[in-house]
Amino acid sequence: MKHYMGLLAAGLMAISAARAGIVEETVIYEHAGTPCEGTLVMDDTASGPRPGIVIFHQWSGPSDYERKRASMLAELGYVVFVADIYSKDVRPQTLEERQVLVGAYRADRAMTRARARAALDVLTARPEVEPSRIGAIGYCFGGMVALELARSGAPLAATVSIHGSLNTPNPADAANIKGKVLVQHGAIDPYVPAEEVASFRKEMADANVNTRVIEYENAVHSFTDWNAGDDPSTGAAYNEEADRKSWNDLIEFLHFTAQAE
Repeated sequence: MKHYMGLLAAGLMAISAARAGIVEETVIYEHAGTPCEGTLVMDDTASGPRPGIVIFHQWSGPSDYERKRASMLAELGYVVFVADIYSKDVRPQTLEERQVLVGAYRADRAMTRARARAALDVLTARPEVEPSRIGAIGYCFGGMVALELARSGAPLAATVSIHGSLNTPNPADAANIKGKVLVQHGAIDPYVPAEEVASFRKEMADANVNTRVIEYENAVHSFTDWNAGDDPSTGAAYNEEADRKSWNDLIEFLHFTAQAE
């Protein structure tokens, strides 16, 4: 994949933490005067501009989970930026704190889009990233963020929501989506019910967006998160088979998108 480049957010500061092959770089950037802390992950043995992906985190904030997914993608040749939607000093620890934060960003989609765009600009300004295309992947809360960024008209060649919410107060904005969309959904996810999936399908169809929705059998919410436990009766649990299938589907989708452009 190739990716459109934007302007680097003001106040960018990078601290490198290198290891053999795959390296992680902590990046402090700003949005509207608020400092955010993301992580750039890439293979430092590669040369020349490479494809890039921005990852949007789950409701607990950027964590080792997102950084591990970034490393997995970096091993395949992508330059990956794990974004920080909440801001540098906000890392909710309790269920109540997470619910309040997610509720605030759901209620203010303009803020969500702007914060996501700030992260996208950091990635696309990197000299290691090819300038003609970019992809966005979001997990759970991050899935909503990725889709809102796409609905804003951001130059994304590919947008992926993985066990994320699909609703929006602005369905007509789907007409702004520029690239292909993939949704990976747990077939028995109680937090994203069938009615929401159906509404999303209609939204994408009405806007003529190239969209694929994959529903994974016996999977509930958070089915790719190995930290989510193994009890589906809670509504959120890891499903090894669904995780494996979704990863393969994700890589196929990204490759197909790159080849189709």
